[in-house]
Amino acid sequence: MLLYQKKLHIYLFIISIFLLFGSCGISKSLSNRPDISSYNGNIAKRIKVSDTLYTLDDNFLSKNKHGLWELYVSGDPLERGLKTGSLTKELFQNQETFFLSKINEFVPSKFKQALLRKFLAWYNRKMYTHITEEYKSEIFGLSKYASNEYTHIANNYLRILYLHGAHDIGHALKDLALVGCSSFAAWGNKTEDGSLLIGRNFDFYAGNDFAKEKIISFVNPSEGHKFMSVTWGGMIGVVSGMNEHGLTVTINAGKSKIPKVAKTPISILTREILQYATTIKEAVEIAKKRQVFVSEAILIGSAKDNRAVSIEVSPKNFGVYKVENSTQLICSNHFQSDAYKDDKNNIKHRKESHSEYRYFKMQELLENSQKLTPQNAVDILRNKKGLADKNIGLGNEKAINQLLAHHAVVFKPSQRLVWVSSNPYQLGAFVAYDLNAIFNKDSSKVKLSNAALTIKEDPFLYTEAYQNYEKYRVISSTFKNAIKKGENMLPITISEFQKSNPDYWEVYFLIGKYYYQKGYDAAALSAFEKANTKEITTIPNKREIELYIKKLKRRLHL
Repeated sequence: MLLYQKKLHIYLFIISIFLLFGSCGISKSLSNRPDISSYNGNIAKRIKVSDTLYTLDDNFLSKNKHGLWELYVSGDPLERGLKTGSLTKELFQNQETFFLSKINEFVPSKFKQALLRKFLAWYNRKMYTHITEEYKSEIFGLSKYASNEYTHIANNYLRILYLHGAHDIGHALKDLALVGCSSFAAWGNKTEDGSLLIGRNFDFYAGNDFAKEKIISFVNPSEGHKFMSVTWGGMIGVVSGMNEHGLTVTINAGKSKIPKVAKTPISILTREILQYATTIKEAVEIAKKRQVFVSEAILIGSAKDNRAVSIEVSPKNFGVYKVENSTQLICSNHFQSDAYKDDKNNIKHRKESHSEYRYFKMQELLENSQKLTPQNAVDILRNKKGLADKNIGLGNEKAINQLLAHHAVVFKPSQRLVWVSSNPYQLGAFVAYDLNAIFNKDSSKVKLSNAALTIKEDPFLYTEAYQNYEKYRVISSTFKNAIKKGENMLPITISEFQKSNPDYWEVYFLIGKYYYQKGYDAAALSAFEKANTKEITTIPNKREIELYIKKLKRRLHL
């Protein structure tokens, strides 16, 4: 978690710089706004029925009893953007405020702002040329409902357009795998009925506020296929979704070389695949057409093919991983196709990160599940243990369930069924949706979620262990601030911190850093040695701990 949060800080730093200065060198794109003359720019006014229901003609936004917002929109690109913006206006503006409020917090230095100003303007100069007119038109419509408080940063259209590449920018500039996602697919003799079943955790954490208001979006476009996706306010791209033909997409960040210029954002590529592909072959053809600027594994599931593959894209390479003589596919955060077998970054990432450990854990859990069902898949996604059921601490990124997921999803493509987790993390109920019922009838008269198929919340929510984990998160934040500011911690707080998550290495690492900073060398050494006995997340983490131990032993003449 500690290394992850360091990465998150860098990520938000880059987003902030990007939004502050990214528009400085792209004035040419102002004249490249989409041609919207053929689209319907006139939509009805939104009607607020209640605090949890908004309507706009036959389109609507409603909040279900599990706290998930459900959005249904239809129309041409501009129309969809305008309707989405109007219906989700408050969610959209709140999400943008969350991101942009971090600017002063993470970018206090005017010198750093000036240093990156010209570089980011140059880096972003061609991204808009890699986004299709359709999606630029949809974003243009959406941007009409963006907050006007940030026009000093960039005009609304450009600001929202480039926010769709924010993750890619952060990933590319620091070569970071910012999301430690886990996904798997099974079919044939591995599932109860032989049909394809897919599970995925989207382990992207950008704060509690960011994950609080998830949107389950159902889109009926004027061109292409109807589809659903799990998203948030202001986002038309796709990170997890399924279309009316039972084609699914999910993304897992990977490692590769850093490019020289921003191109197609991954979420826009996966949106295109979802909207225009019905088979694995068609998905691969679309992926090959687009130039991306980060490394990503796109897991494609197909009802028509009754199997899944992983499309592995990067700025200068492309591969498709297919399993042979097997009816399951596992995907974490490293590439598996022959195209990357000699890739040095990928090899190093497999060796030093937590990706391969999670891969083996998923493999272990799948082997223990003779015939996979949606409930089994949810159980796997919620698993918090290490290999061989070892207690590795709650929140460890080596676990499938890292207790930080934005969402988790289970797909049954042949049946057009999807289950989406509700808060917190993937512990809440997995709400079921039947795309056949939603897209083949008058959706304005259809209750979107399916209560009969919904999977109950995790009993772990009601345990002392869960309460202790939430206490750990609070104290952990306090510890990090104390270390950063050189403040003192009460002995009772240190004791409570250890008790809150006793199997997690980071607890003892932070205590060690605190004691080290205070000059309590013997206590620091004891804490670091304790951390070193736990399941440490990455090789760099372990090296850092061992370096502290070496320094302290030298100081103490041991």
